[in-house]
Amino acid sequence: MYKILLFLLLQSFIFATSIERSISSSPNRINPLLATDSASSEISNWIFNGLVKFNKEAKIVGDLAKEWRFENNRTLIFTLRDNILWHDGIKFSSEDVIFTYNLLISKKITTPYSSDFKEVKSVIIVDKDHIKVTYKKPYFKAISIWMQGILPKHLWEKEKNPMQSSLNKFAIGTGPYKMTKPFEVNKKITLISNSKYHEGEPKIDKINYHYIGDSSTDFLMLKSKKLDIGGLTPLQISRQIDSSFKKAFNIYERASNGYTYLGFNLRKAPFNNVKIREAIALSIDKQELINLLFFSHGKPCYGPFMPGTSVYPKNFKPLKYNPKKAKELLKKLGYTKEHPLEFTITTNSNNDIRVKAAEIIQQQLLKVGVKVKIRVMEWQAFLNTVVFPKKFDAVVLGWGLGLIPDAYSIWHSDGDKKGGFNFVGYHNKRVDNLIQKASSIVDAKEFARIYRDIFKIIAEDKPYIFLYIPNSISAVSKRVKGVTTSVIGIEHNFINWRIEN
Repeated sequence: MYKILLFLLLQSFIFATSIERSISSSPNRINPLLATDSASSEISNWIFNGLVKFNKEAKIVGDLAKEWRFENNRTLIFTLRDNILWHDGIKFSSEDVIFTYNLLISKKITTPYSSDFKEVKSVIIVDKDHIKVTYKKPYFKAISIWMQGILPKHLWEKEKNPMQSSLNKFAIGTGPYKMTKPFEVNKKITLISNSKYHEGEPKIDKINYHYIGDSSTDFLMLKSKKLDIGGLTPLQISRQIDSSFKKAFNIYERASNGYTYLGFNLRKAPFNNVKIREAIALSIDKQELINLLFFSHGKPCYGPFMPGTSVYPKNFKPLKYNPKKAKELLKKLGYTKEHPLEFTITTNSNNDIRVKAAEIIQQQLLKVGVKVKIRVMEWQAFLNTVVFPKKFDAVVLGWGLGLIPDAYSIWHSDGDKKGGFNFVGYHNKRVDNLIQKASSIVDAKEFARIYRDIFKIIAEDKPYIFLYIPNSISAVSKRVKGVTTSVIGIEHNFINWRIEN
């Protein structure tokens, strides 16, 4: 008997696999309702599930729910899976969904995620495997908001103060990995595989997250093979890794979820003239920007929505770099060597890449006779004295890109208000109408068709010169097998990754 136990112990030691990772800060609360910092969100995503999720192609598929249907354009019925267990062995049910929703919209917690549910009229239990969601009006996010992680009612209903609950430190979920003990600030966090996970037990037994607060140290840990996965900057991949690193790691690149732009103050001349904006666009060599700023690790940006998603036009033909045509257009508009177009680009000082981008654009525009001054300001001063008061000619800034975009805050005329995100003053009645129409479309294909039209109109109007989308670069140890790329990142199939030493 003793020999059998020893054999089993040795076998578990031999075959147990783990992957070493890093986080740059400690989580605050491992709770999908309260995870607003990157570390909390990353850990929470392993532990909790929503009713739905994105698949490799960025399409919404079932997670805790196996299917759904619309009774009408305001009523959504979810059918829940019947094989889901919480990490403590209790069966998941519709009661957990209702409890999570009620807590999310209650005054017991403070969370930005509650705003996603503002159009929900009611959520009720049909039976243990079905819930009915009724919306105040047709809502284009009707399905996607249910990516929100679900909490276990049987544990959380006992908590009088959810914001301070110990369950935020030692989380119980339904996800592919579970915690072994409450996390400690600035200490290693170990997650172990969930053998009862509804999609199958992950092939990697452990994820060890090491707290590394310094990016330079993080890079050195990766180079010394003490980490199995990590991000790389364009400088690091181009100048700071050698052949031995490339022998040990596979490199994966994809477009990041954000773009940088040159935005014009459309309220003032000459930027209220689309031909002026076109001349400037023709003068900017986006590929040169990418080559100089990111050592070619990026892609030109041509519009407001993410490439590779359903809302990006398939046959879109962007305006390309053409300084000769730019000079001709500027001449037609009355600008000469004696009377050049002059303006100021303002950007924030705490982003070196944006400052350098402005300097490169300055030199590119000078080649076609446009004179640009650059003004660099501290972030809060930039926002409070330039952006929100709308006292600028042009700005270099950036926005994030969502898999399901919401154009309202940036591109609708209503966003042109004090503190609003449409601070460039973009107004187009057709775009306004399309945004409003799309907001009440529950059919994903029809929504995408409308947003492709919005993309084309905005690209033609050129309220921004969309500049570039940097690449997101990941290094993964070659001992890790099964990694594939996707528009949503490399970890879409993490439970199928495996270790081969």
